[in-house]
Amino acid sequence: MPKITTDDGIELNYEFEGAADAPVLVFSNSLGTDLGMWDDQMEALSAGRRVLRYVSRRHGPIGCAEGALFDREAGPRRAEPDGFAGAGKGRLLYGLSKGGMVGMWLGTNAGERFDKMVYANTAAYLPTEEMWRHRAATVRADGMGAVVEAVVNRWFTPGFQTREPEQVARISSMILGTNPEGYAGCCEAIAAMDQRQTIKAIDNPVLVIAGAEDPATPPDHAHQIAEAIAGSELVVLSDAAHLSNIEQAALFNTALSDFLNG
Repeated sequence: MPKITTDDGIELNYEFEGAADAPVLVFSNSLGTDLGMWDDQMEALSAGRRVLRYVSRRHGPIGCAEGALFDREAGPRRAEPDGFAGAGKGRLLYGLSKGGMVGMWLGTNAGERFDKMVYANTAAYLPTEEMWRHRAATVRADGMGAVVEAVVNRWFTPGFQTREPEQVARISSMILGTNPEGYAGCCEAIAAMDQRQTIKAIDNPVLVIAGAEDPATPPDHAHQIAEAIAGSELVVLSDAAHLSNIEQAALFNTALSDFLNG
């Protein structure tokens, strides 16, 4: 898998799929996952487009650093020439959870670099600070195994966990493979985040997606984002928890395609 080095010396793994001259779709991951979290979107959305997936700067075996701030997290997607060859004009950003938080920062600070943006199962502000800092301390002390069960129970409904144990096991493996220090740094970034006022400046076309049964970022967070960003659209997917792109992949893909082609 190719990788680039950012201006602050951090390495990122990434993967491009599709024709070099096609419009680019950028997928931005949830906390504790890798680019495989988007597998269920690839067939439906890659036709006629060039898809960029990457391993977040604080996840996986490389790319970890201290002081996780959203301006640093977003750096590779706002700096010229982006480091990613071909990721220039005509870009669309799909961000879920932490990826949506990064996407909102980009919409506020570098919105001209993108056409449309999708913020799924995310929040502009996600208290409490103490909870996030406690989780960071937990994984630093005890590793990712200390949180994996609780995370999976927030990410998928009980019914989905029963019906699709292989999918759940696949995501559990991603969580366990995440670098604890990188995960902790992202927790600290979320602890300090408050974008409730700044996102009002976003003027890109925006789609907000929520899972009706998401305990991590409940639908009221999606409503708050949609109300803050003028002209944005909101879709709430039934029978879906936090990783709605996996639990309700067909509905999620349809919402993305309709927004992309609208």
